[in-house]
Amino acid sequence: MQFKKIHLEKLGATIELTTFAPDGKTAEYHAILHVEARGESFQQQLRRISQAEEQLMAQADLADAKPVFKRFFLSDATNQRPLMPQDDTCTISYIQQPPLDGSKIALWLYLQRGTEVIPTADRLQSTIVRHNGYEHLWTMGMMIGEGSSYSQTQTLLEDYEALLEEHEMTLEDNCIRTWFFVRDVDTQYKGLVLSRWENFAQHGLVPETHYIASTGIGGNPSDPKAIIQLGCYALKGFKPEQQRYLYATSHLNRTSEYGVTFERGTLLQFGDRDHAIISGTASINNQGEVMHVGDIEKQTHRMWENVEALLAEADMTMSDTAQIVVYLRDGADFEVVSKLFSQKYPDIPTVFTLAPVCRPTWLIEMECIAIRSAKNDEFSDF
Repeated sequence: MQFKKIHLEKLGATIELTTFAPDGKTAEYHAILHVEARGESFQQQLRRISQAEEQLMAQADLADAKPVFKRFFLSDATNQRPLMPQDDTCTISYIQQPPLDGSKIALWLYLQRGTEVIPTADRLQSTIVRHNGYEHLWTMGMMIGEGSSYSQTQTLLEDYEALLEEHEMTLEDNCIRTWFFVRDVDTQYKGLVLSRWENFAQHGLVPETHYIASTGIGGNPSDPKAIIQLGCYALKGFKPEQQRYLYATSHLNRTSEYGVTFERGTLLQFGDRDHAIISGTASINNQGEVMHVGDIEKQTHRMWENVEALLAEADMTMSDTAQIVVYLRDGADFEVVSKLFSQKYPDIPTVFTLAPVCRPTWLIEMECIAIRSAKNDEFSDF
């Protein structure tokens, strides 16, 4: 894993880049792009972050790399999304989770080199990636503009499940990762939880089987009538034994014990590498209790401990981590938290956003993706 920070001083932008590129193998890149606020309009900041993206793609070591998905973190999605040009390069999520560095926009970009990448591949504008018998399906930004959080979740999941069927996949066998962004999470999360629980049970996803790695977090879709926005990653062509779930029971409990339905993390093993997908993780113990109520520093340390325990179960450490998204309930905690992260994980591309966690007493949550070289001879390479 290689980490690089590219400071574009004249542009007022920074690119944080992780490169995982074994010789002769598929290369993966995670980049997080930031712009200085400079007291400018959204259009001016958008122009600068777009120029930073162009300069990223012009890097020699990214030659022939293609975007798989993008996530734009916006300060006012309803007003800003209509100002953004049509982008058909890959599946895209636009979500109101304001960057906490004072800017109006940040971007997380995932790219690959050495695979067949097909953008806008279906009616939901998914990106399909094919290589070595695998088919990866990335579908972002799903939302509808009517109904309650319960009914919107129900409709979105049913539509996604129909899409999976069109790709000869199922939710229970092929969906690896979900993101649920919830408008006014303190009041609307309950409807999502109930609807997801019922839907998953219909597909045989119950405490005795398995759930899906996930983040459920505060975030406003660009449509002001949309309460829920859904993003998903599914995979076809893998053997069941290539996937296992991460529990870290010394630190965390099963989510079903407090009424929600997601896995703490998922390990995917390919012939040449392992992927660890860590769900949204907060300061919690293995009894399901919030730890260090009211103390942002202690919650941050406990959150790190939990993530590190999950990664250890996958035989990984934070040095294998390709990117981090940090969600804060209170933007006033940004200075303290960003300093803590810069001291402990200075190289990992990280974005800090304003996004309340699903329990009010949780002040912070993070998610991440880790990649490490491996030799799993029984499986095809990534």
